[in-house]
Amino acid sequence: MTEITAQIEEATKRVFEHHLGAFAQGLDAILSDYDETSVLVTPQQVYRGLDEIRGFFKGFLDGADPAFWPAFKIVSQCVAREVAYFAWEAKPWVTLATDTLVIRNGKISVQTFTSLSA
Repeated sequence: MTEITAQIEEATKRVFEHHLGAFAQGLDAILSDYDETSVLVTPQQVYRGLDEIRGFFKGFLDGADPAFWPAFKIVSQCVAREVAYFAWEAKPWVTLATDTLVIRNGKISVQTFTSLSA
């Protein structure tokens, strides 16, 4: 791995780790990982910019059962260059979900999210 690739991966890891921890801190902490050019792609809709992404995460947080968070478990994760990928579960609500984050300039540029429920 070149020095440049290692620096890119380290920057990706920092944003990725912040994003995972931000859920315990609330909506504003989550949104700090995005900017106006960010895009979140789900099977149902594409969310563009901070207002639409805020709406997605507000709905997600407001709709989560309080027992969802203790059940949340990352089952796989990896970082390659500017891409962070993780698979997770929160049974019985989510049997498997995946997120892919493309991180550029310290922000999540593109995220994909797919969730399979029981």
